[in-house]
Amino acid sequence: MEKKGDGKRLIQSGTLFVVATPIGNLEDITLRAIRVLKEVSLVAVEDTRVARKLFNHYGINTPYTSYFEHNEKKKAPIIMEKLSNGEDVALISDAGTPGISDPGFRLIRLAVESSINVTPVPGPSAPAAILSISGLPFDRVTFLGFVPHGRAARKRFLLDLLGGEETFVIFDSTRRIKATLKDIIEVLGDVEVVAAREVTKLHEEIIRGRASNVAADIASRELKGEITLVIRTEGGGHGEGALTAHLEDFLKSGLPLKEVVKALSREYGVPRSEAYKEALVIKKRLGL
Repeated sequence: MEKKGDGKRLIQSGTLFVVATPIGNLEDITLRAIRVLKEVSLVAVEDTRVARKLFNHYGINTPYTSYFEHNEKKKAPIIMEKLSNGEDVALISDAGTPGISDPGFRLIRLAVESSINVTPVPGPSAPAAILSISGLPFDRVTFLGFVPHGRAARKRFLLDLLGGEETFVIFDSTRRIKATLKDIIEVLGDVEVVAAREVTKLHEEIIRGRASNVAADIASRELKGEITLVIRTEGGGHGEGALTAHLEDFLKSGLPLKEVVKALSREYGVPRSEAYKEALVIKKRLGL
């Protein structure tokens, strides 16, 4: 830990513990996490109601304060002052590991820049949990967080996934997953996916298969909980005329020419200038 002072009195700065908490089942917490949460001076929590449930279950009586997306700027300096004065603080989110699509980055960054000791207390993580049972290759894995809300933004987001064989992990809401699967099929093709919800909870559900199969499975159902989706893109294997057909489909759907050209030149391994010329010919022919 860092020592600070004016030569007369040294103050040992506190430690910021980044603590992973259960993503559903309360038994999925480490002994170290429980000990740390009991020993620190303060716990910064995403939602006090969720934290209270966890604390009551394990007899944790440590004071806690709310720390979430909309009060980060206000609360971070207060927490930093405690750390600078030698107090240990723990940071937790509602579920899983703080900072992974959850609040935490601002505080962690401030602590690092201020030479405050930051240490992880590892444990549950939804991306790692779903990947571990997905049955899809781990040779190249990218975590992308939440899918954009609007359809145009979502399709541009998916365009960036074209270009080869790779596994992607994304979060989505149950309200939008049907639309997301439809766009996946349109942009990426009928790729392999694994959709998981309520993981480690009583109603855990894992759905595997081609995107069209998963879409058909949930078509008439109202789902609850957050979705973690694993996607395996498939590169290569394009026959003659496939680039032209692909360009035509994307341009008809209204996607920006520049982004379409960038994605498909990468997917087909052709120079961007060549794909751009082809796209201009198609736009003229279609009157776009």
